Amino acid sequence: MIKEIKLLSFALGLLLCSCKGGNASAQQDKNIPQDSVKAFTLPEVPQMLTAPEQRADFLVRHYWNNVNFADTSFLHKKEISEQAWVDYCDLMNHVPLTTAQEAIKGMLKKAEQNKRMYDYFTELADKYLHDPNSPMRNEEFYIPVLEAMTTTTVLDDTEKIRPQARLELAKKNRVGTKALNFTYTLASGATGTLYQCPAEYTLLFINNPGCHACAETIEGLKTSQVINKLIADKRLKILGLYPDEELDEWQKHRSEFPDEWINGYDKNQTMKMKNLYDLKAIPTLYLLDKNKTVLLKDAPLPLIEQYLMGNM
Repeated sequence: MIKEIKLLSFALGLLLCSCKGGNASAQQDKNIPQDSVKAFTLPEVPQMLTAPEQRADFLVRHYWNNVNFADTSFLHKKEISEQAWVDYCDLMNHVPLTTAQEAIKGMLKKAEQNKRMYDYFTELADKYLHDPNSPMRNEEFYIPVLEAMTTTTVLDDTEKIRPQARLELAKKNRVGTKALNFTYTLASGATGTLYQCPAEYTLLFINNPGCHACAETIEGLKTSQVINKLIADKRLKILGLYPDEELDEWQKHRSEFPDEWINGYDKNQTMKMKNLYDLKAIPTLYLLDKNKTVLLKDAPLPLIEQYLMGNM
């Protein structure tokens, strides 16, 4: 899990140390050749910047100042370079989103000096910001990576195909935008649409009930006090959708879903055929408001519960 660090201690801690495998080490002599550097060296923050927010902002924008992106020896010291990337991703959580996105693009612009370096850092972005198994996964941080990759001159047209496809999918159903509508079919054969779901909140639960993680999420939803309170008050509706084609498997697990939930399937496979939603990770939860605007996208249940508790 990403460490929850208070901004003050986080920013001051970064000012006082550099990291090697997560451990603090003395600041390097800047005159030492880059290929002999044994630790990642943070930029020196101006003393006039005293507020934690100012210091964090400076660090995000200047974090990579002491890295020579033309020196590929950095690639062979993954205990340094990868840890620096992880700490950078963590730091970005402590500045405004627009600042983080600008900083990411700026960093990748510097990495264009050497294609091997560019490929290395975009691969780290894939690993930590995009992989569904990464606890640091963050689509809003990953989008500027994809935007940079689709416009850079470092990659050829063939190399841009995958980031272009990922960018198109990532921009769908973003927080603050209206979720894409779709039609579901019930076991009775009756149909409905997402937009017809009348509730103050709609919890879209895209699932494959045969998977272990889906079963855990179903149980978590069943036992959630805040979820069940809002359902009882008719303020929240859970819309479960099975997007795959093995209908027998869906039928076999129907009894696991409470009667008050909507439990449907995508009869025409529209969601997958048209890439309406990103299905790289199942189950996935979207919290929508009464207008079907996305409040939380692909969010863990505890975060959804926290959000709802704050709006009860």
